[in-house]
Order: sequence, then C-alpha cells, then structure tokens
Amino acid sequence: MVARGSIERLLLALVGLWGCCFVRAGADFPRSSSRCTFIPRSMTLCYDIGYSEMRIPNLLEHETMAEVIQQSSSWLPLLARECHPDARIFLCSLFAPICLDRIIYPCRSLCESVRDSCAPIMACYGYPWPQILQCDHFPADHSLCISAITDEMSVSRRIPRASCRDCELEDASSPKEVLDTFCTNDFAVKIHISRKNWTSSSIFDYDMDSRLEVLKHGPLLPTEVHPRLKQWLEWDATCVHNLMRGTHTGAYIISGEVQGSRVVVNKAYAWNKRNRNLHLALRKWKHHRCRE
Repeated sequence: MVARGSIERLLLALVGLWGCCFVRAGADFPRSSSRCTFIPRSMTLCYDIGYSEMRIPNLLEHETMAEVIQQSSSWLPLLARECHPDARIFLCSLFAPICLDRIIYPCRSLCESVRDSCAPIMACYGYPWPQILQCDHFPADHSLCISAITDEMSVSRRIPRASCRDCELEDASSPKEVLDTFCTNDFAVKIHISRKNWTSSSIFDYDMDSRLEVLKHGPLLPTEVHPRLKQWLEWDATCVHNLMRGTHTGAYIISGEVQGSRVVVNKAYAWNKRNRNLHLALRKWKHHRCRE
C-alpha cells in the first residue's frame, strides 16, 4: 500500500492532475539505493509538473541531478513541437518519478500514444524512438501505472499535431516573387486566423473566418477549400503557431500543395497595409498568366 500522510496527499493530487486510475501492481524502490529530492527549477522539463519531489536514481537510471537535467533538457525541443498533449507527463514519469513507496511507471498505452504521435516528428530530424523507451517495457493498463489525460478520440480528432515543416512568415521581396509562388503552388488563399484559447495541455486552438478569398483553388473543388484548411489548422499546430507569432488574430496569404486528402502550406505572408509588394501582386494576379 502507498504510505499515508503527505505521500497520500501527493498521490491524490497526482490523480487529480492526471485523471488516471491507479490499480495495484509494481515493485518497491530499494531504499538503500534511491532517495527523494526536490525537483530543481533548472530541470525545465519537469519543474512545476504538479508534484515537488522525485526519486533519484530515476527510472532511466540517471544517478545524479546534473545528469538528469542534462538528459531531460534534450527533450525540450520535442515538447515545443507539440507532438502530443501528454508527452511531458510521459517523460517526467521517467525522468522525475514521483516520490512514493512504489515505482509507478507510465502505462503502456500512454507510451504508445505519445510514441505514435512524436516518433514521426523525431524521425524528421533523423532521431529514432529510443530503445530505452520501447513501450513493451512498461506495464499494461490494469497495473499500477500512469495513464493518459487525453483519450484517443480527442488525440485523433481534436488535438493539434505538429508537422516536420517549419512554416515561417516570409517577406514579399517583389510582386513577381509572390506571383511565381502562386503559380508553382496548387492553391493560394487569403485567410483570417484567430487563436481561441490556451488549453491545459499547453496547446493553442485556432479558428478561421468562414469568409475566404480563394485566389487559386487548383485541384481542389471550391467547396473543398474551407474544410481542407480547417483540417490544416487542427493538424499543423506548429506551422500555425509560427505564423501567428504571438498575436491573437491576423490575416495571411497562404499557398501550398494538395497531398492526398490534406493540404500542406509552403508559403505564408502577413497581410497588412504596409506590404506594398503583396498588394501589387494580388492586383496583378487577377490578370496574370503562369508560364507552363
């Protein structure tokens, strides 16, 4: 049984934070080889995760806090890609296990959900999913383990995903450059994007105005443009976040490719009165003929 008192309160707080059900299983920490220590502020990955003390050595066999901080910081860029809302929970259950009488591993399903969303992003940069994080190392969900906050339906249907593409706003260097961009891409649209809210999983939700100015729809039917771009907002959170640059609402000229059932944004310009080249390009586009 988990000890009573302050540890029990920590466990109750953890249940409240993670919304998971703990079922008894697992093994005790060897008291002679592990100790409780406060999570330092310099451990950015897990500081202020919802509990203040962790076991060391941790579940990845890091024996010193310096090693924990160094190794955990290498995962921060992945979290910035917002590849899964429970990625931080999963990683901190290993890097900074909560200080209880028993080892509490992440559930296998939590590992699999995070892996399935984040491994493709890691692969973009040439990093495979680490062997030490193979999901069959972790207990099935009927054991004492940490399960996901976010159910699979939410992850697949509602939660934004990151992509390999680092979308950034570009400066229109000339009207010709903008026109060439429109010609070489499948579609071009003037779109208004707004940031709806900041969720508990540190991910923004975005929305778009239903009034689009479709400059080029390419292989898409006119009725397909809006739903495809709505899907893009939901699935390419990193790209949209980069375009917004901290603003709550904005107008953009975006262009890109149609890849199967999805659209991929390749170029984006901020629409504002000061961008003379962009305004000239849009006026010329109505009569412009692209070279074959």
